[in-house]
Amino acid sequence: MQFKTIDFSKYSSFKIGDIIDIALLQDNFEDINDYYLIGACNNALVGPNPPKLMMLDKQYDYIKIENNLLKIGGATPSGKIASFCKKHNIANFEFVSHLPGKLGGLVYMNAGLKEFEIFNNLKYITTPCSTKHKEDIVFGYRFTNINEPILEAAFHIEHGFNQDKVAMFKKMRANQPSTPSAGSCFKNPEGDYAGRLIEAVGLKGKKVGNMEFSTKHANFLVNHGNGTFEDAVFLINEAQKRVFEAFEIKLELEIVILDTEAKTLF
Repeated sequence: MQFKTIDFSKYSSFKIGDIIDIALLQDNFEDINDYYLIGACNNALVGPNPPKLMMLDKQYDYIKIENNLLKIGGATPSGKIASFCKKHNIANFEFVSHLPGKLGGLVYMNAGLKEFEIFNNLKYITTPCSTKHKEDIVFGYRFTNINEPILEAAFHIEHGFNQDKVAMFKKMRANQPSTPSAGSCFKNPEGDYAGRLIEAVGLKGKKVGNMEFSTKHANFLVNHGNGTFEDAVFLINEAQKRVFEAFEIKLELEIVILDTEAKTLF
């Protein structure tokens, strides 16, 4: 098995983590269950005690049209997908340019902006063990029951790339901070917004060390430079604790904490 050395303080969007050797998933699928698969780490908080980590090899970074389907490798960056769809006048992927990450992660968490989700046009995924059609996958808001590496996903093609949608998605993202973060820290509870709840319990702008619930958008946990894993987890637990005490709502994490010893309230 081949490995790649990654400095997570530079690689992850949180800019937190140590230098770690990551296994590369190529054509040998033995022992893959011993590893946690990562992508671009745009929604991951990497701790000092991470599980064994693996990422897709660059052979899974591709995008093509085949049999009137859009086929995308699991390691393909979202920006590459957006550029391809614009060039080939393919509709319904305009939102992808505003979702940092790689195809596998986007599908795994059913990423999207409001009602525009990656699953909307999905036909099937390919994993090391099988091909799974959309109707065989349980999915919902920022959730799927996929528990295998996504090597490829195939999508229905509709033509008519819409530049107005690109502008709309850009405007939707305008209120988000540019400071290093992992995007939305918590999922929105049904009928409410995590950001509103965090602000309501007095945590908007709350700073511990160099980690802070952003003054621009309370559901963004941001790193102002050299922020630590421990301070990030403290703020996560504080938000879950205060929101539950005030509203009896359990804030569910949208980010993933990669540490075998870290504990959160929910």
